[in-house]
Parts: sequence; C-alpha cells; structure tokens
Amino acid sequence: MHRGLTNLTIGAVLLFCSILFAGEPMAMPKNSDSAKMESGTVVETTKVPGYTYMLVDHGAGQSWVAIPETDVAIGAKVRYSVDMTMNNFTSKTLNKSFETIVFSAGLAQDGGQAAPKPAANESFDAAVKSEQQKTAAEPAMPETSGGSSGAIAPLQENISVAKAPGENAYTVEELFTKAKELNGKKVRVQGKVVKFSPNIMGKNWVHVQDGTGNPMQNTHDLVITTSETVEMNSVVTLEGTLAADKDFGAGYKYAAIIEQAALIK
Repeated sequence: MHRGLTNLTIGAVLLFCSILFAGEPMAMPKNSDSAKMESGTVVETTKVPGYTYMLVDHGAGQSWVAIPETDVAIGAKVRYSVDMTMNNFTSKTLNKSFETIVFSAGLAQDGGQAAPKPAANESFDAAVKSEQQKTAAEPAMPETSGGSSGAIAPLQENISVAKAPGENAYTVEELFTKAKELNGKKVRVQGKVVKFSPNIMGKNWVHVQDGTGNPMQNTHDLVITTSETVEMNSVVTLEGTLAADKDFGAGYKYAAIIEQAALIK
C-alpha cells in the first residue's frame, strides 16, 4: 500500500481502463466471500462519473482505493473489500500515477459484503489493466496485431464455426480485414467463447474464435464487450457496434473490437 504519499501529487481522480479497465470496459471487480476486508478513515476523496477515489488512512499508513461512484465524506469511517491491488497504475484521464491502488467492489454494508454500484461510464484504462493481469502468463504477440497483445487469447485448435446468418454477419477474419470500412456499424459474428472475463468495469469481456484469422497477427481472436453472460466453450452469436483502431491507452490497441453487443438467440 502507498504510505505517506511522498511520491504522488494529489489531483483530480478517475479509474474501468478503463477498466476498464479497459475497457476493455466495467461496476468494479466482483466481490467474493474470500476477499480481504480493510477499514479506515477517508482523508481525501474525488468523485468522477462512474467512480470514486478515496485516500484511506489506516493508522499505520494510507491507501488509495477506487470504488464504484459513491458519496463519501472526508472523515467518514469506511470498510471495503480488497478485490484487486495494482502497482504503478496510471490514469490517463487524471494524468496521475498511483504507486499502489486498490480496486474494490464497494463499501461494506452491515453484513460485511461490499455492494457494487454499476458505473455510468467505463474506464477503459482500468479495464485493459485488468485484462492484462488476467493474461500475464500468455505469450506476447507482435505489436502490429489486430487484437491487443496484452489481452489476446491463444489460438484454440480444431475450431471451425460457420458464419452467422444475416446481411451484417462476418467471420472473425473479415471483421479485422474490413474494420475501417465497418467502423461504427452494427455487425454480427458467430464464434466459440475461448475467454470470458465478467464484471470488469461494468461489462463482460468475451473473446471469440471461429477458426479464421492469422494468429501471428492476433486476428484470430475477437474481443467483444457486452452485458450478456455466456458460457465458456459455447458457440454464440453476438451483434454490436464495431470500433476500428480502438486505442484504450496503456499500450492496448485493437484493429477491431465489437462493443455493446447483444446475444442473438
């Protein structure tokens, strides 16, 4: 935890990337029964659309904590879950770096469980940071890639999924190839779910593959953000808005990503 804040300049604050990261966008990391709980007194707080940053004094030191947007007064006694801790986190929106920051699902209620509040806006910066943390063990890919190298899902063998029906349907490879042409348009894709990251900055992050695309350029794996819940290894059809050359910051750039997707049944 950050102690003393001697290396930080206190300023305006924003987390969900984003994300949400990322965001990749995202509420906050999902609270679980096993999450560590901490408490202290709020000595500084800044609220921005979707998020609240608190500097919490624990007596022996101070910690920056990011929670879903909540009204918190200076001097308030708070208790929160420690769902994720990140070192050297930089918020581009705030132009501020945190030596250490805790991402929490929210302040604890009487029962001790944090109560998350859905974020109005995503933080892509935090979202992609979360994605990066989840995929730290995965091999790096070339920078000139379709999907972000920090969050790419490895190629799944023996996948062969038919193209979805519909005039706006495309294969994974076609979406990367025609990304600039399709930028801002509603598109549909069908593929196998190879990675599912739920509740990251208020959204679920789905990676789908259909057997097309070039794994050497990361165009085999398409990232889709949605409020829908899908099962791992299931074949799904999703429709949303395609964004080309999406730059979430923190080194995360996507040649193609589908956002705000709905599940087509």
